[in-house]
Parts: sequence; structure tokens; C-alpha cells
Amino acid sequence: MESFPKIISVDDHTVEPPHVWRDRLPSKYRDSGPRIVRAPLKEMTFIGGKFAPKMGAPGDDGPLADWWVYEELHRPLTRLDTAVGYDRDEVKLEAITYEQMRPGSFSVPDRLADMDVNHVQSALCFPTFPRFCGQTFTEAPDRELGLLGVRAYNDWMVEEWCGPEARGRLIPLIIIPLWDAELAAAEVRRNAARGVRAVCFSEIPPNLGLPSIHTDDWDPFLAACDETGTVIAMHIGSSSRMPSTSADAPPAVGSTITFANCCFSMVDWLMSGKFERFPNLKVMYAEGQIGWIPYILERADVVWEENRGWGGVADKVLRPPSELFTEHVYGCFFDDAFGLRNLDAIGVGNVLYETDYPHSDSTWPKSREVGEAQMGHLAPDVVERIVRGNAIELLGLTADGLWAGAPGA
Repeated sequence: MESFPKIISVDDHTVEPPHVWRDRLPSKYRDSGPRIVRAPLKEMTFIGGKFAPKMGAPGDDGPLADWWVYEELHRPLTRLDTAVGYDRDEVKLEAITYEQMRPGSFSVPDRLADMDVNHVQSALCFPTFPRFCGQTFTEAPDRELGLLGVRAYNDWMVEEWCGPEARGRLIPLIIIPLWDAELAAAEVRRNAARGVRAVCFSEIPPNLGLPSIHTDDWDPFLAACDETGTVIAMHIGSSSRMPSTSADAPPAVGSTITFANCCFSMVDWLMSGKFERFPNLKVMYAEGQIGWIPYILERADVVWEENRGWGGVADKVLRPPSELFTEHVYGCFFDDAFGLRNLDAIGVGNVLYETDYPHSDSTWPKSREVGEAQMGHLAPDVVERIVRGNAIELLGLTADGLWAGAPGA
């Protein structure tokens, strides 16, 4: 292409620096709140979609790693959290320290520099330690500490990660206390008041022991998102259960079918009636890719047309699911040539681009080249919408593609 638009990535990640909770929690929680401890790795497996690390004691054999320790949780930083800059064959399931990762993973100036290398103007970043929708805090026993942990993360996200140093190029994405929809609604409104327009949520909440979206339990949260124009962002893995086929399936199986939970989740939303009740609601599926969407829309429309009488949706889903998709749902991809060849069946206005920095699947530093290769058959105005225009509209960015709530914006 003669010129490729500057990318607005709707799915990158931050690896939180050690001070995030240390500096923001009351002193009484210093020994129980999230903190970094350097310790040996005793054992770590990732089989059947389940990640299971074990921390060793001081003096034990095993490679040293930096661990997040929070109440009874011990989670190491891993190479899969931050793989950019490493050859694909060097990316293994291993625990690491901050010194062993690319500084752009956790440092704002270094992140902006790596974005420049990758032709990226702006980026929306998902969490690492809280996990993709904050389920780390939901699983912890101490609810008071959990709520403080959620708020501390959001304050760091808005004030520091997306603060003055970022110059509007980093777009805030908050987490919520998933265990209480009223508290979640309050957190959405608190952050919307300072310009935040995106919130993490689970693809399949029942996998976290939470109500499904077919209930009314989430309505306070959904109402807050509807009223404030806050986009609900669901990342693969945000139900704490990556797709797999068996308990002994190697990670390659789950990696091939990572889109599956997005697929199940989207059908949930389309058949829930929530888009009828909350007409301003928008949802997006980060890292779900897009090639699977056309058939699901076709099948959902057939079921709605022929089976809605007994299918439990006749009184709440009043229009074909494909119409609801067009108005409310966005698919996100970083590498999906098949989906781009079938863009007409998805909708130009429903597709967003991402780079997945710094994860092992990331196309950094060649996201532009990947985009050019896969979008070469598309008209320039279509490429513009996919690479940045749709994100600007969805996330309420400035015309220049920057966070509208950034200091000095």
C-alpha cells in the first residue's frame, strides 16, 4: 500500500509495575495486598487449558522469578506475558523477572517507543496481574481489600499509565468488582466522569461462579455502561477457562480454538435481550479474531426466525440477531486473512485491529506489514475504518486518534 493508516490497537497489554498496589493501598494491607516477591519456580504446567504454577521457598532449586503474591495467591511473571523481542522458538512456558522482559511491557516511555517502531499511534491495554477482567480480585476472600485493589488499579491506569507522560496515546481500560453489580456500576460512573470509555468484563461469567447475562443481576452495571457510553471489552480467557478438548490436551489445541469462548459469548448476548433493553450498549471481543462470525450470524438468524417460539427468546429478542450484531458488537483481530476476505458478511463497521503487544501472539514489530498483506485487496477508506476509524468512533477518541480525556486534551 502507498500509505497505511497509523494503527489504533484495541488489544494490547500492560504488565503492572511492582508499585501499583504498594503505593495505593492503606498500610494495613501491606502484607496481604498484591506485592512482588522474588522466589524460585518449583513447577509450572499449562495443560487442558489450566495454568498451574508452584512457588518454591528461598534456597530451593529452580530459576528465580518475580511473583505476584496476594493473600493466598502466588502468580509468577511468565514469558507468555511478555514475549516481544524474542524469537518464536525462544518463547516457552517459563517464569521470568522484570529484568528479563522488554521494558515497554511496564514502562510508559518505552511502550511509546515500541509503538512508534510498530506504526501504532494509540493502544487500549488489558491487565496482567488482575487478569483480563479483574477476576483475581473477585476470587480473593477479603472483599474490602478486593474493592480497594480494583480502585487502586483503575487509579493507576488513568492517572499513571494513561497520564501526562502518555500524551493521549494510551487509552484507559478499567476493571470492576465483579461480585457486586451495584459496586461495578459505581466504578463505571466514577471513571466515566474522568473520561474513561471502556471496561473489562467476562466472556462467560458463570465460569467464574457469577450470574449469566440472561439474568437481571447485571442490569445495574449494564445500565451504567449504557448511560455513560462505556464499551464492554471481553478478552479471550476472561472466563478463566481457555477452550480445550480434554484434560490432557497440549496448549496448541487451546491456542487453535481461542475464539471459541467469544463465539459462545456472542450468542449469549445476541439471545439475551440486553441490546433491546439497553440500546446504547456496545461490546467488543478482543483477540477473538473475526473469521467465525459470518456463520454464527447466519445460524442465529435461522434459529431466531424458525425456533424462537420454543427457543425462549420470542418475547425479548425482537429483531434478527444479525441486526443486533451490526448495531452493538465488534470483532477484533490481529491476523485473520480469512475474515478479511469475508468482510462483507461481517460488516466494515464492526471490525477493529489490534497488535496484542507484548504477548506471544503479537505481530509486533510487523503489525503494519501484516495489515498491508492481509488488507491489500480492500479500498483505502475501508482500511482506514478497520485500522483506526471504527476505534475512534467506538472509544470516543479525538479526531486525531488520541484519548479525549487525557491530561491537556
